[in-house]
Amino acid sequence: MSAFPIISLIESEVRYKDSVALSGINLSVERGEKLALVGRSGAGKSTLLRVIHEKYSEGAALVPQDEGLVETLSVFHNVYMGRLAGRPAWYNLVNLVRPFSGRVREVQSILEQLSLGEKCFEPVASLSGGQRQRTAVARSLYQGGELLLADEPVSAVDEQQAQRILRLLSRQFSTMIVALHDTQLALSYCDRVIGLKAGKIVLDRPSTELSSADLTQLYVE
Repeated sequence: MSAFPIISLIESEVRYKDSVALSGINLSVERGEKLALVGRSGAGKSTLLRVIHEKYSEGAALVPQDEGLVETLSVFHNVYMGRLAGRPAWYNLVNLVRPFSGRVREVQSILEQLSLGEKCFEPVASLSGGQRQRTAVARSLYQGGELLLADEPVSAVDEQQAQRILRLLSRQFSTMIVALHDTQLALSYCDRVIGLKAGKIVLDRPSTELSSADLTQLYVE
């Protein structure tokens, strides 16, 4: 691992008009680490991911909880959007009207790994919740890069699909910060677990030192 952190937050705080979403967040992430964010709904996981993305968006692939898809466009075009910034505007415009065969092959290859190959040119609006989620994951895989930030990327799929998705993401991205509702998946696919409660980090330990039972404290009122 690098001697210098790829992500560093010091006493980060997020306040809204009537509440504090995050308080006293100190987090350092080194290149090559895979972190799971766990905790109850509303604990601050999504807010923490947003703070990290705002500060370190360059070179980071994002899978937001709301997927961030354009419903009127096809699965292909939504996945292709992962590399929009890396190509000239004229190229992207032509590809919108008549997709280049090379780009179709690239996207199709990823979709097939996610059991979405037959959906390539179907509009996102016609997809199920699990298919939409896998499309958002495909976009991040197509974008690539060193860092993945993902907010509940497997919440709408079954356990077998969840494991397949997390394996693909783990192979693609050397550094990951992933919010997960399933603590066993968090322990299996991440080497460090960050537990949040009421907007504060209350747990930060290697996954090898934890069990699912150890994490139940995070879900107790």
